[in-house]
Amino acid sequence: MSPVNQTSHNHQTFTLTGLPGMPERDFLMALPLFLLYGTTLLGNLIILVIIKIEESLHEPMYYFLAMLAATDLSLSLSSMPTMISVHWFNWRSITFDACITQMFFIHTFGGVESGVLVAMAFDRFVAIRFPLRYATILTHDVIGKIGAVVLLRSVSAVLPVPFLIKRLPFCHSNVLSHAYCLHQDAMRLACADTRINSIYGLLAVIFIIVLDALILLISYILILQAVLGIASREEKLKALNTCLSHICAVLLFYVPLIGMTLIHRFGKHLSPVVHSLMANVYLLLPPVLNPIVYSVRTKQIRKRIVRMFCRGKIGP
Repeated sequence: MSPVNQTSHNHQTFTLTGLPGMPERDFLMALPLFLLYGTTLLGNLIILVIIKIEESLHEPMYYFLAMLAATDLSLSLSSMPTMISVHWFNWRSITFDACITQMFFIHTFGGVESGVLVAMAFDRFVAIRFPLRYATILTHDVIGKIGAVVLLRSVSAVLPVPFLIKRLPFCHSNVLSHAYCLHQDAMRLACADTRINSIYGLLAVIFIIVLDALILLISYILILQAVLGIASREEKLKALNTCLSHICAVLLFYVPLIGMTLIHRFGKHLSPVVHSLMANVYLLLPPVLNPIVYSVRTKQIRKRIVRMFCRGKIGP
């Protein structure tokens, strides 16, 4: 047995893992990663710039969209350094402190994204149920407070995680399952009782993800009731059409998350490649597709993007 496995001290470093079975320098992953991260950064930055510059988009719906774009950008930047280092340069070692720092940001921005989706559902409910009072209910002050609550809730829920991980001794393998650090992945390597970590992780998931999913479900039940109360068929379709982009964003976030959870719980017999792919899809897919969905589905943003690239400026 190696000295690493005999010691009772914490590892100073963890070893990250790319896709199992792929070569050390995975050039086949280099191009897709470049395209994914490039599209994510460019798409979300364009959304933020357009909303900032175009005064006609200074409305609650677009402020929440800007929050979503900023969250997607932050989530991608949290995973990008280690994903690129593993798949492009085969640099697989990460220090313990760097690992728990990345872990904190990935889990925090994942929670923020869930909260922003709930805020966007509330925005759609107010717009459909109280159209005449929409601007007076969702003022700049209210929107700012919603954003602050979403951020503080996620930070407060995730903040204990690094301390819970840091107290554990790691005397077994130091090889993680992914090209980035997650709480549950690092926790399984500990050579001590991890029940506190498991219980707290479950409570945090219930407090953020499960609670948000329930609120989203209730929100859309209320939205559907409000839409059914509209007399005109054209107005009903128009109201539902304003929700389609948000529904797509919710599905992009929750479907990979549920899939990853089910595979982790019931798919232990599956190939490690399947686990890695599902984890990467959950982390990479929403940030790259959300700006595309909103650019295609939102006429005002689509027109400004066309003008940006065709005329080199944003404006009427």
